[in-house]
Amino acid sequence: MELGYFAMPLHPPEADLGQTIRHDMDQIVLLDQLRYAEAWIGEHFTSAWENIPAPELFIAEALGRTEQIKLGTGVTCLPNHNPFHIAHRIAQLDHQARGRFRWGIGSGATPLDFDVFGVDDEEGEHRPLTLETLEMVLKIWAGLPPGTYENKFWRFTMPEPMEELGFWVHLKPYQQPHPPIAVAGLTRGSETLKLAGERGWIPMSINYVPPWVLKTHWEAVEEGAARGGRAVSRADWRIAREVFVAPTSEEARAEALRGTLARDFLGYFRPILAKYGFLEIVKHDPAMTDDEVTAEYMVDSRYLVGSPEEVAGQIRKLYDDVGGFGVLLAMAHEWEPREKWERSMRLLAEEVMPMVADLAPEPLAAPS
Repeated sequence: MELGYFAMPLHPPEADLGQTIRHDMDQIVLLDQLRYAEAWIGEHFTSAWENIPAPELFIAEALGRTEQIKLGTGVTCLPNHNPFHIAHRIAQLDHQARGRFRWGIGSGATPLDFDVFGVDDEEGEHRPLTLETLEMVLKIWAGLPPGTYENKFWRFTMPEPMEELGFWVHLKPYQQPHPPIAVAGLTRGSETLKLAGERGWIPMSINYVPPWVLKTHWEAVEEGAARGGRAVSRADWRIAREVFVAPTSEEARAEALRGTLARDFLGYFRPILAKYGFLEIVKHDPAMTDDEVTAEYMVDSRYLVGSPEEVAGQIRKLYDDVGGFGVLLAMAHEWEPREKWERSMRLLAEEVMPMVADLAPEPLAAPS
């Protein structure tokens, strides 16, 4: 099992943007030194908590300050972009990364972002738009013939080349035919993860869903793989989780309930889940009331919190409950005091992960 990081990012709305970017960058540099395998950086235009609108810019700087960690968009929200623009920005970034870039894609879920770009998410416009934009990016990279291409939301022209003067649409990714594509699943039996299996994309599962939903995520991947005639491996499956490790169980739990994890859940995540009807996805029992979804419930049932031995046991149980997975993605937060976060990430990498080194997902399975 490998260890990674997922940064939405998360900062209280009153935080200074420049300082939060430095904070996030310092985290990535430390994780690279600790030999974390990968880190994913989110994109949001109108979320004050998740305050990076251009993860490509952040990743470009991080590439120059790190040595081995792979970096990915988590995710590029395709309804926000013209395919011609994003094809060129992602291709350039892939060249700068020289094999250290992963392209996470998705529709996004921030309602005001949809409003900005005139996308009616209540009518489901974001889903086909995401696929249309992706397909057009892939066609641009493959060599799209001259002509004008458009849909309801974007328009661009592939010009006739002027090769004698050195003018033509020439930029293609460094990794061929394109960087590894990743998508994230949230709901039971995620249709997105079915596409991941069908098209050979990296499957990721959101941090709050319980094991019974996670099982349906892998079933969705396998269903899509069978439909597409592909082989899939649980080693490619990423599961995100809130993680906090401390020398003792008592200290870890106290910090989780009084510190950053509780602040961000109660101040941001829970109100969003409640408003949009997603509290159901975090319940281990559908009979639970919404009032029972508390910070204490999340720490006890969903987070990985405790001493190194306890967190290793929690990872092992999660692994067994879902049937195996390949990468644990620890969620990013703005920790104060920062020393507690640094200690937690060190303990996770240097003490917890060696205890679960025997967890190895199944080898590549042929489609049924």
